[in-house]
Formats: sequence, structure tokens, C-alpha cells
Amino acid sequence: MRTAERIEKKLTEAFSPQSLAVLDVSHQHEGHAGHRPGGQTHFRVYIVASAFKGKTRLERHRMINDILSAELGGGVHALAIHAAAPGEGA
Repeated sequence: MRTAERIEKKLTEAFSPQSLAVLDVSHQHEGHAGHRPGGQTHFRVYIVASAFKGKTRLERHRMINDILSAELGGGVHALAIHAAAPGEGA
């Protein structure tokens, strides 16, 4: 399973999001730190879930980072997170 698919699966299981997009943006970082041939190093996550209601931006990021700790400790070099509760702009 590709890294983006693992990220999507874990976030879906943890948060049952209304919407979720996991984008591999590794190609934008060629020649930069952490990039590897074949990508799967830099990701952007857009997620809207009720679990984020009443949470600060930092709390939301920590929730996501906790779920993805294995990926962040392994091959993922960078993760940009856009997390929102339903009705908020992401």
C-alpha cells in the first residue's frame, strides 16, 4: 500500500471525515531535504471532521500527528495539514 493510501486509511478510521484529500506533493520538493526518488515523502492533507470541533489548530495537528506517528517517524519528511470542523473553512 502506498503511503498516501495508508495516510487516508488511518485518518478515515480515526476521524470519519466529511471530506478528506491526501496529496503527494513530493515532486514539488525535488532536490530539497528529505526527497527521495519515487516520492512519497511530502504530503498535504485537507480534512473536515466533527472531531475537530472546538479544537485549536495546534490540537488538531497533534491529533493527526499522533495517528500518523509511524509514517512521520518513517519515510514521510513533511506533512502540511489543513484541518477544519464542518462549517469552517479549511
